[in-house]
This record gives sequence, C-alpha cells and structure tokens, in this order.
Amino acid sequence: MKTSDFFYELPERLIAQTPVEPRDHSRLMVVNRATGEISHRHFYDITGYINPEDALVINETRVMPARLTGDRNGSPCEILLLKELTPTTWETIVKPGKKLRPGAVVTFGGGALTARIVDVTDQGGRIVAFDVKSGELEAAFDALGEMPLPPYIHEKLEDGDRYQTVYARRRGSAAAPTAGLHFTPELLGKIGDKGTDIVPVLLHIGLGTFRPVKVENVEDHHMHSEYYQVTPDAARRVNAARKRAGRAICVGTTSVRTLESSSTGEGELIPGSGDTEIFIKPGYRFKMVDALITNFHLPGSTLLMLVSAFMGRELALDAYEIAVKEEYRFFSFGDAMLII
Repeated sequence: MKTSDFFYELPERLIAQTPVEPRDHSRLMVVNRATGEISHRHFYDITGYINPEDALVINETRVMPARLTGDRNGSPCEILLLKELTPTTWETIVKPGKKLRPGAVVTFGGGALTARIVDVTDQGGRIVAFDVKSGELEAAFDALGEMPLPPYIHEKLEDGDRYQTVYARRRGSAAAPTAGLHFTPELLGKIGDKGTDIVPVLLHIGLGTFRPVKVENVEDHHMHSEYYQVTPDAARRVNAARKRAGRAICVGTTSVRTLESSSTGEGELIPGSGDTEIFIKPGYRFKMVDALITNFHLPGSTLLMLVSAFMGRELALDAYEIAVKEEYRFFSFGDAMLII
C-alpha cells in the first residue's frame, strides 16, 4: 500500500480559514457505506441520523495554549508543547531547531518563564525543562501561550474558544478534535433529549496526527504516541448501547482510536488508559465503531487512511472528489462528513 494511493487534488481556496457561525451551520456530507449513496445536508440535520438507542462518543480533551514565543540570546524562537513528561518537563517541537540544541536556554515574557533544552527526540523534537514550580507552570502557559492553529490556517483567530469543542474539559492537547467543533450545546441537548447517550472518552492529540506520511510504503510509517483514557462508566455505557442494538457513533478519528485501543477485540469496550500508537489503515478490522463523524483530511495523512479503512478507499476518494466539486470547506474549520 502506497502513500500516494491517498492523495487527491484540492484547490487552496477550499481550505477553510475561519469557522462557520453558528457552529452547527456547516455543511454535512452523509455517506452510506453499504450503498455508496451520498447526500448533502447541514450539520444541524445530524439529529435525523442519530437514534435513541445509540451512543455518541465524544473526546473531551481541551487544547492548551501550547505555542510559546521566546528569546534565546536576543534571537526569537518558538516552542510548541506536545506532551507532558513530568510536571515541569515537556516533549516539544522547536524553531529554529539548529540553534536550540541541548543546553540552550530560552526565556519567555521578558524572563517571566525560563526553559532549558534537555535532549533531542528520535523524531527531531526537543525535551524541555521549565524552571518554575509545577503548580505555577499551567498559569504561566495561560499567560504566555497562544492557541496552536494548524499551519494551513493563515487568518488570526479572534476568539480562542472557537478552536475548542463546547464539551472540552480535560486540557492536554496540542490540537483540537475538529469534528467536535460543529456541535453546539443546543444541538447536543436535542440529541440527548432523543434518549441518545452522549459518552465522553479522552485522547490528548499530538501534532503528529495531522502530519502527512513521509514514506512511500505505508507499512514503514511509525505512528506517533498519544495518551488515551476510557473510564469504567464510559465502557459500560458504550457496551450497553451496542447490546441494545444501538451504534457507537464516534465524533472524530480520535474517538475512533480511543475505542479501538481499548477493545477486547471481540466487540467489547474495556476500561483503560495509557499511550496508544494504533495505526488504522485499509485492511484493519473495526471492533467497536459503527458510524463516524469527521472533517475532511489532508492528502496522504493517517487520518485519511483511517477514514478509508472505515468506508473503503475508493468510496472515500470518490466522496472527496465530490466534496471538491461541490466546494465543501476542508480541514480544521471546514465542513463535516457522516459515515454510516
């Protein structure tokens, strides 16, 4: 299987730069895996596709203000937080990498916060130790950090909360679970009023999720690691929905990776937590996921491979071709797809 098998042509004008208001007024492409039928709706129409017996699985992670702009010997530099290793040590991506080698010291906010480069990761990132008490570091990030928007978004985001889901609770992500950005509290209320169980799980998203695969042979790609958690209550509720002939409808690929990482392999979800490197690509046999709500993804990305595994590569690329023709908006602030 080649990475080039997952490329498609996308005009730059279709890359969404700003979010739709209200959130649930984005467009929605509905794809039936069994028949190949494709229909066009708006996201608020999704209530018509969710049944009372279903479980809607959401990722309650919250994006950190993870982009820190600092100074090293009078030269500007940037540190992007990826993963907490200890209360004061983080795995990061830095710019410029050539100047930020082990031993380098970076200051932020005129000296309000200091960081020292400790080590280089296998992927070229940096391990950074912050010179601050652990209880004060979160406040320092809030004061000095910025929301880490993807590089293809060039417009400044006036309201940082617009890059958070309305149900974001547990901070730790370097990027948003973007499929969830379409939900409003009112829309979730309507879904809950139908009797659908809205079940929170957790996966803290690293930027590796959105990077195109750089090797031509897909099997040679090493998947990044992300922390996930499924509580006993969440496992019980998802299992109960499927036992009553309902579906586990995942909001976003992160919810998919969480459920598939915490499955027995026999269609039962079990409580658990830890780091997952699960790489879902065509040929994968899904154990827990029955339907998927997702945005449109980058060419050659692991996210597009996951979607192709769920609905079939040919149908996925056909749907993307139609989305381009119909001028759907792509990526983080773009439109959505419901795959049933």
